[in-house]
Amino acid sequence: MEAHVDPGVFKEALIVLAAAGVVIPLFDRLRVSPVLGYMLVGVAVGPFGLGRAVAALPWIGAFTFDDPAAIAPVAELGVVVLLFMIGLELSFERLWVMRRLVFGLGALQVLVSTAVLAGLAVLAGMAPAGALVVGVAGAMSSTAVVIQVLSAEKRLGTALGRMCFAVLLFQDLAIVPVLVAIGLQGGAGAGGGMLVWLMVARAVLAVGAVVVLGRLTLRPLFRSVARTGSSELFVAACLLVVLASALATAAAGLSMALGALLGGLLLAGTEFRRQVEVTIEPFKGLLLGVFLIAVGLGFDPLRIVAAPLATLGGAVLLVLAKLAVIAVAARLFGLPWPMAVQAGLLIGPGGEFGLVVLSVATSHGLLPPAVAEPALIAVALSMAAIPLLSAFGRRHAPRLARKPVVDPALLPPEDAGGQARVILAGFGRVGQTVASLLEAHAIPYIAIDRDPDRVARQRNAGKPVHWGNIILPALLRQLGIANARALVVTLDERAAVDALVLAARIERPDLLIVVRARDAAHAAHLYHVGASDAVPETIEASLQLSEAVLVDIGVPMGPVLVSIHERRAEFQAAIKAAAPQADLRPLGRRRLRDGR
Repeated sequence: MEAHVDPGVFKEALIVLAAAGVVIPLFDRLRVSPVLGYMLVGVAVGPFGLGRAVAALPWIGAFTFDDPAAIAPVAELGVVVLLFMIGLELSFERLWVMRRLVFGLGALQVLVSTAVLAGLAVLAGMAPAGALVVGVAGAMSSTAVVIQVLSAEKRLGTALGRMCFAVLLFQDLAIVPVLVAIGLQGGAGAGGGMLVWLMVARAVLAVGAVVVLGRLTLRPLFRSVARTGSSELFVAACLLVVLASALATAAAGLSMALGALLGGLLLAGTEFRRQVEVTIEPFKGLLLGVFLIAVGLGFDPLRIVAAPLATLGGAVLLVLAKLAVIAVAARLFGLPWPMAVQAGLLIGPGGEFGLVVLSVATSHGLLPPAVAEPALIAVALSMAAIPLLSAFGRRHAPRLARKPVVDPALLPPEDAGGQARVILAGFGRVGQTVASLLEAHAIPYIAIDRDPDRVARQRNAGKPVHWGNIILPALLRQLGIANARALVVTLDERAAVDALVLAARIERPDLLIVVRARDAAHAAHLYHVGASDAVPETIEASLQLSEAVLVDIGVPMGPVLVSIHERRAEFQAAIKAAAPQADLRPLGRRRLRDGR
């Protein structure tokens, strides 16, 4: 006789898996950020979404969360795994190198943001104690969402990503004394000072114990597991480290995320780091999805409609106030304005620790529910906007960059087009390589680049390089496109490449145009736009790698070169077939070689 199985027990798991396997891929096809997608799923399946219709239509209850608090531990585990992965990308040495950003910029952001937001709350009529709580809560940002967005955009390793991470790390460290202070203010009474010192001592001991035990045990543990050759045991060891380090700091009153970060930092210096990353990565994505769904579950669209000034207005005011603080602070620490503004748009919204601060302060009587509720909604609403704000910053913030002051000596002379030459668009590493080969074959050229410092360096080295925006038809004419032998485009900005190829083709329909492409699809697009020849970087790299392997294992050079040439021709034919409307101009190479 089979045991009875209650399908309702697995309802929450099925909803999460359906979101990850069905809904999020649909959002991806619509170019909606997965972060925002998970939040929207949470709104839809939460008590304020489809849950409102359960009383009238009970069958809808099969697709909603009855108890959002039930997934809170799993949601917190998503943040824990995220911080563990961040720790793997760092090391104690790198963290020490970042100390200026962590304890300088991070502390400045938290203190000034708290003061500004608390001041605004006092002006709105709030009591000083409650205003301070609101200021501290608003100063916190979302580590989980911001890191996930930066990771998805492949910007986590950039200067912007490091700066954001440093600020977020300080916020994670600062939340501990903040929660202790709220607890004491809420009624610790006599002996509060002794309680603080006891909590601090316990926290220091916990961190020290995690570091010491980790140094002593992690490498032997993973060596022992690796000897078994079992992937299942390796997964178990990874999860053991994540949970054990997180629970160790949680037992001392610190956040679980801090313990996970320490565990990652300890493993970062071992030979098992890369395999641990590969093992934990699937867990990170799915558990972070649970966290984002949990954020969406607390979203009530009707409350926004009922009090738009307190919710929408509060969210906008929060982002704008922190944007101003973070942008100015980042600028003081040497970041250019475009990057500083992007950092403000990412860190400006509230975060999960802000929600925790507001909830704890309300339970201790420091905030009345009438104030806490719209503040909670404003923070959650600003978190949901992070992917949109990031996209907005990437699109518009670069316009804040100062236009370079260009020495007139760097501009091309009026008679630059008098000689039949090859025109090089872009003089970075690729352009310089092309130029060196042209020089080796005594083929004259003229180059244009938009970096005035690079142009000045190359001109000092005797190169015929000038500054300018080559997509302008007037500049193309000045460079002599009318009698140029070829145009070689090495730029890496797709929109600029398209505009340049189109402009050159209009000016000179018979011109040989050779363009650097990212991959086969980009090359086919360039053929369609009007390129004579498009060279995909990925294909050329694979051909060079194949050539090196064949030669190194003893295959004679002659047959290798023949096979590489044949394979290149096959690739080129396939790419050209994908662009049937392209004007391929097969005689272009011969015309350049013959000097016509």
